[in-house]
Amino acid sequence: MEIKDVLKNLRESHHLTQEQMAERVMVSRQAVSRWENGETQPGTDTLKILSKEFDVSINTLLGSPRQLVCQCCGMPLGEDAVISKEADGSFNEDYCKWCYADGAYTYDDMDELIDVCVGHMVGENFTEEQARAYMKQMLPGLDYWKRYEELSDGGQFAAFKKQLIAEINDLHIEGLPKVEKLNALVGKYVNLEYRLPNGASVKFLNDGTTYLGNQLESEFGGERCFGVLANMDFILICTYGKDGADPELVLYKKR
Repeated sequence: MEIKDVLKNLRESHHLTQEQMAERVMVSRQAVSRWENGETQPGTDTLKILSKEFDVSINTLLGSPRQLVCQCCGMPLGEDAVISKEADGSFNEDYCKWCYADGAYTYDDMDELIDVCVGHMVGENFTEEQARAYMKQMLPGLDYWKRYEELSDGGQFAAFKKQLIAEINDLHIEGLPKVEKLNALVGKYVNLEYRLPNGASVKFLNDGTTYLGNQLESEFGGERCFGVLANMDFILICTYGKDGADPELVLYKKR
């Protein structure tokens, strides 16, 4: 799709006139008209405003001319929903939400990342050995790992995860095994709905936010698992059945 068609569809999907769209991105109505006629294209600064204002990546605005790939884990970034964001909400089109969230890299250990990725790859035309060998060969060629010393935060995020793990284990939740690691999890996939004692149902997460968490088998056995989720503001612990069925909130604690 050409950029002129993308911009017109974007405006119409938000039920905006050309004048209204122009006001939102601080240009003239004539500029919007010329974009949609294919006479001109938005400049770099205007593309950034359009991207942030309408929550659309610049690659999508340009008609997806590039095949984006996460420069940390190698995952294709075919949809805006999986592209990472900075702390101010703007897109960072170099990474997925699992590897970069709110201005922070979530992995500083390549082996840990490989362990997480292999778990999702096995069974999709890969054996575990094949998946592990593929990731070990592919990751060092990605920009994040090539420039790790320049891009890394000197271990600050790793220290934060270590602190979170200690806080969770200090809660001594009955039946919850010792938490050894926390992985990046996007809210959309773990945002379960819990029933409160008063009968109301509530979700605690934002679908678009990346959290730290893990799933652990209960020490009591059975089919129910523990789910652990946390970020700078809270720690949430729950239990649930297969595929997240019948979730029960165990603890929600402000940090």
